[in-house]
Amino acid sequence: MPLSDGAPSSRHLVLVGMMGSGKSTVGTRLAERTHRQFADTDDLVETATKMTVRQIFAEHGEEEFRRLEALILAHALRVAEPGVIGCGGGMVTRAEARALLKNGQGYVVWLRARPVTLADRLQGVTDRPLLDGDPVGNLGRLAGERAGWYQEVADLVVDVDERDVEGVVEQILAVVAA
Repeated sequence: MPLSDGAPSSRHLVLVGMMGSGKSTVGTRLAERTHRQFADTDDLVETATKMTVRQIFAEHGEEEFRRLEALILAHALRVAEPGVIGCGGGMVTRAEARALLKNGQGYVVWLRARPVTLADRLQGVTDRPLLDGDPVGNLGRLAGERAGWYQEVADLVVDVDERDVEGVVEQILAVVAA
């Protein structure tokens, strides 16, 4: 289902939200449905640095990862052909990244989920350094810290708790293809 030429369909579709909210899964399906390319900023950072997110955190710290993440987002938004971009969960913590998300090149969709949903989806995941120790507590704390930033950059908020991928994709398409 190609999108029409008017805004927001002529812009990149950018997905933000906490880890486990479904940005990669929804993004991949949204890209298929709209005949666009999908890019995940975490994957792009790993490809560019030839390091995993966990390695970057361990060797260079979270601040350096967030800096790289914002650079990758800026590059992805400069691609002329509109695509679907899945942002790392902490992308919104950096003012520079929030400015990029609000600059009009992308239509930003916040995939919002309760911390208990996120924890359930992330059970057994070991490559997320911010989950170390107390995953449920960490997710609750991070969600609380970031909610205002997600709201600040979002053009659309989609609650994903107890919803399947197709339902979330349909809700997004109903708005952006209108």
